[in-house]
Formats: sequence, C-alpha cells, structure tokens
Amino acid sequence: MNWKKKTLIAAGIYNLIWGAYVVLFPNSFFNLLEMPVPTYIELWQCIGMIVGVYGIGYIAAAANPSKHWPIVLVGLLGKIFGPIGFAQSLITGKLPLKFGVTILTNDLIWWIPFFIILKHAYDKEIKEDINEIFK
Repeated sequence: MNWKKKTLIAAGIYNLIWGAYVVLFPNSFFNLLEMPVPTYIELWQCIGMIVGVYGIGYIAAAANPSKHWPIVLVGLLGKIFGPIGFAQSLITGKLPLKFGVTILTNDLIWWIPFFIILKHAYDKEIKEDINEIFK
C-alpha cells in the first residue's frame, strides 16, 4: 500500500473517530477545555457528523486517490476554510485560542499530504480531464 492510500485511510479513521466523539459526547470537548458548553450543542454534533462523513469519503478515495481526487479536494478546501473561520472567530473574540487545538489536528496536519495527493492526481488524471473538456 502506498503512502497516499495510507494517508487517506488514516485521515478517514481519524475523522470517523473524531466525528463519533463529538456526536456521542458533545459536551466533553468543551469541558476538557474548560469552556462554556454552547447553547445549541446540536450544531456541534452536526459538525461531528459532517467530519465523520468526510472520513467515509477519505477511506473510499484511498482505493484510487487519483481517480477520486474530488473527495480529496473537497476535504482540503474544508481543511483550509476551517482555520479561516477559526481565525475570524478568534479575532472577534467568539472563540478562545485554546479551541485552536482542533485546527491543528483536524486541518493543518493534512494540508501538505492532501496537496501532494492532488498534485499527483493533477499530473495523472486532472490535466487530461481538463484538456478533454476544452478541446
């Protein structure tokens, strides 16, 4: 098994575990960080559900990362936009800096491997698809 498949399987398993943790124990993360539990905890659980669904997508994409590049792209975009949203919440004082631990483990550590997977997919699949579209 090559590193791309291993990376996507690892990302998938991580997302499934993190998503299940948030859905099943929604208050625990906030209690761990000694933060007030949100009034609408169901929204936090919904985020956990979305993260878990991404996990299924990553595991499916591991079968052929170049062919399933759109799943990796959508995942990378989420992993870019999540930190942007966190930065905005940090600047406006809506979330404390300690909440950023989620950004490190859910987003930042995956940027480089996902980008490289997409670069390989571009060289192998995407470039040909784009050329075919614009013929």
